[in-house]
Amino acid sequence: MHPVVLKSSQLILSGDIVGAEKALVAIADQDGDHALVSILDDMQPNDLLAIMREFDSSKESVVNMVVTPEQFARSIVLEKKYGERTSERLRAMINTVIHRDTETVVEYLEAIANIEGGCDTLADYFEDRYDEIFSFASTGSFTPQLEPESSMQTHNTWLMEKIEEIDHGLCFGNAIENSRPQLSHSEIADGDWMETAWILRYELSDAFEEVMMMLRNRVQKHLEATNESLISAPETASAGESLLDDEEESAI
Repeated sequence: MHPVVLKSSQLILSGDIVGAEKALVAIADQDGDHALVSILDDMQPNDLLAIMREFDSSKESVVNMVVTPEQFARSIVLEKKYGERTSERLRAMINTVIHRDTETVVEYLEAIANIEGGCDTLADYFEDRYDEIFSFASTGSFTPQLEPESSMQTHNTWLMEKIEEIDHGLCFGNAIENSRPQLSHSEIADGDWMETAWILRYELSDAFEEVMMMLRNRVQKHLEATNESLISAPETASAGESLLDDEEESAI
């Protein structure tokens, strides 16, 4: 093991992540980026993740710039275990690495999708964009055909319809895989979730379909839980009314 790997691991363990990153970057300054890439292969994925969590697009690191698709994938799938995962933070971490070079985005996404837990990580990446992603999967457009002020019931009904459309598209004739793009890549080349979704759907369709199945299962569970709470609410109210009636009769 290279001495800098051991040193950076010790620094991370002590909480000095910036110091660990500097130690690694010194190798790149001295021996070049290829030397750093080789060293990153020897690092524990959780140590590499610690550095990637510390640095983002507003605080760049050479490590994020040279990490390979395989190294990145091994680390990013662990992110859920080390601190609270929010889709916004996860997207920032992923976008900083995969969208830095348009020529290699597919390689990074493919590496993530092919590792255990990778599609689950991508599902988390899209988690607060259900409406747009479901619309994109079924129509090719990111704009949901839904009034912004729609009631919860209307919104839930719309989501159920989208689930059915997605199920139909996945089960009959590979409609999702074989569909032609409604939007060009250049129209959504934002270096963010829309571009990621577009690339997955039209260049890594198997991975996109697996991510969509995970998202539709999450939404269906949420809808089922919502329906159960709505059903139980009137029962609770009725029980409360009965209790009130009993108390009133007792008082009389």
